Parts: sequence; C-alpha cells; structure tokens
Amino acid sequence: MSTIPKIVILGAGYGGILTAQRLQKELNYNEADVTLVNRHDYHYFTTHLHMPAAGTDSIDHSRVSISRLIDEFKIDLVKSNVQEIRLSDKKVVLQDGTLSYDYLIIALGGEPESFGIPGLSDYAMTIRSINSVRMIRQHIEYQFAMFKADESRTDRLNFVVGGAGFSGVEFVAELADRIPKLCKEYDVDPNMVNVYNIEAAPTVLPGFDPDLVEYAMEVLRKKGVQFKIGTAIKECTPSGVVLATGEEIKSATVVWTGGIRGNRLVEAAGFETARGRVKVDEYLRAPGHERVFIIGDNSLMFNPEGRPYPPTAQIAMQQGVVCAQNVVAAIRGKELKKFIFSHKGTVASLGKGEAIASAFGKKYTGWVAAQLKKVVDLRYLLTIGGIPLVLRKGRFF
Repeated sequence: MSTIPKIVILGAGYGGILTAQRLQKELNYNEADVTLVNRHDYHYFTTHLHMPAAGTDSIDHSRVSISRLIDEFKIDLVKSNVQEIRLSDKKVVLQDGTLSYDYLIIALGGEPESFGIPGLSDYAMTIRSINSVRMIRQHIEYQFAMFKADESRTDRLNFVVGGAGFSGVEFVAELADRIPKLCKEYDVDPNMVNVYNIEAAPTVLPGFDPDLVEYAMEVLRKKGVQFKIGTAIKECTPSGVVLATGEEIKSATVVWTGGIRGNRLVEAAGFETARGRVKVDEYLRAPGHERVFIIGDNSLMFNPEGRPYPPTAQIAMQQGVVCAQNVVAAIRGKELKKFIFSHKGTVASLGKGEAIASAFGKKYTGWVAAQLKKVVDLRYLLTIGGIPLVLRKGRFF
C-alpha cells in the first residue's frame, strides 16, 4: 500500500474548487495524491445562472474550464458521476470505476427541495445546472413563438416562478428585463404577458432588512412582476399551478426556485442527515468520521444564535479554504483550525442597473448596490483564477 495519503474531493462547485486550489498551494510535492471528481469538466457560477436562464446573458459568462483553475500536475481531475459513497471500506463508486481514499471531502452541491408538493418534480423546471438553464431559456422563447401560432393559448404568456428567495427574485428580475425584447421580437403585446412570483413565506428575500425588501418589491412591480406572498403552491399540474387559496394559474412555464436540500448520495452513505445535510463539527468533519469532511450545501452549521447558516456561495468558499487547511494539518499531525464564518454582506441583483445590498454595516440600493454586486462577482473570479480570468469572464459594464 502506498504511504502517500489519497485525498478525494467530490464536486467542483464553490467549496470543492476552493479546497482543491488551497490544497495544491499548501501541500508539498509528493505529500498526498489529490483527485477531484466532477460531473462536468467545467466549474459554473451558480449565483449567475438566473441570467442565462432568462436569456439576459450568455452561458459562457457562467462557467470556466476546471483545467484553467487547477494545476493538473498536482491534482488529478476525474470527469464522472458519483454513484455511491462507501464509508465502510473508504471507497467512492463512480459511473466508470472506483476510487479509494484516506481523506474524503464531500462538496457535491445541493438538489432542488420540492417539499413534497405534488407534480412539482414532473412539471416544474429548476435553475440548477448549465443544461437546465439552456432548457429554460429555449422553453421561454418557444412559448412566445408558439403563442403567435395559436393566440387563444394565453397560458403560454404566463410565467410562474415559485419561491421568492435569492434565486427566485433574481430570476424574475432578469425575466422582466427580457420580456419587452421578446415581445418586440415575436410581435406580442406586452400587456398580455404575466410574471408571477409566488412565495409561501410572509416575505420575499427572507433575511434582508424590511426597507430593502420593500425597495426590491417596488422595483420589480414597476417591471411588471406580480407577487403572491404568504401563498403556497398546493400542486403543480400539466396546465399550471394550484395555490393553497384554491386559485389556479394557467401557465406553460413553471420555474421552481423554492429551496435547496443536500445531496441524496450523502443520505444514502449512512450519515445522519436533516434534508440531506450533515451537521458537521467545528472542524467541518462528519460525526464519527474524522477523515471525512463535508462542506457547502451538504453541510449543516449553526450560527451563534442557534439558527442554521443558509447554504450560500460565500460560506462554501470559506469552508473550502479551512477544509483544505485542516486536511493538510491532519496529514501532518498538527492541530486543526475551527471554522468561523465571516459574513461579508449580502447583495441581491434586481436586473439591469438595480440591486439591494447590506454590507459594511450599511444598506445600499439601486446603481450603487448593482456596482457592489459586480465587485463581488469580480472578486470571486480574482480569487479562483487571478487577473486573466477577471479579464475573460468579468462583466464590467
């Protein structure tokens, strides 16, 4: 058996890519074998996907080849689907082979949470990957084209977005920006188009300051978004949605953004989970498995008030850095570092030139907040790919 420890990272999202980059920086030559497993050969920016989904930006701005982000002399990239995590014999079963590990980092990302709403997984689309985004964009354009073929089908011009958290609000904002252009292109009267944002909770953008939420809703209402807040979707059908109030909205397009759960592979591995997420210890380790680290959407951590941290890119990135440091420390027999989340503020985009932000203890709206959003995006590109990636992928204007 090789004395060089094998480190396997599952997933190249925000947490996985930061872990891989930090490991290649901190490990000495031949100190460990590192393998990064990902379904695609690219890393995509989940926080950007609402734009290409609505058709307001190109998909190319939302992804970057993993080989540009890692040193393939130091990290072995395996493009494959993970089928099973076998904790008992320290193996990961892939679609086309098996990997054994000494240290495992699970960063597989989340899955859409349907909360058991009937028909949702059958009839609603989700913004979860480059492929799903392509389908949503084409589907929206197709509805406009088909409406011109049969103008009695007004349901083709009704767009329902379930969930008014970050993803939902950012997506309806982009969609509202795109609709006037689509109406012009397909000769459709803009007054016939309806965009509904439906949320079961009593407010949109939970966690944001009420003043900022009010501002966001006002901006979106002016763009034509119709909110139904405090109203649950009871059922999703082939012809639209039925609300808990009994109201039915006929729609050929339902996009669900109502929540993220952890990954089913993590549940199947035998960890104790809550909605597919594992409550990790302060060093990001899975309980009872001191060489298994879980980060990002698959991990559950609580803030000092005892509430779970929401699964954001910001926390996944910070976890990735600490996770790598702790794996290196474990290999060297050194003391591990406790993970302490440092909240850098929050920005939600509201379409072209508009956003809300809370950062540096202050609230920002409009153009200033929109610039902050660009700074956040550019900072991430700089973190993972340096100046060259900023110049290639950065959206400066």
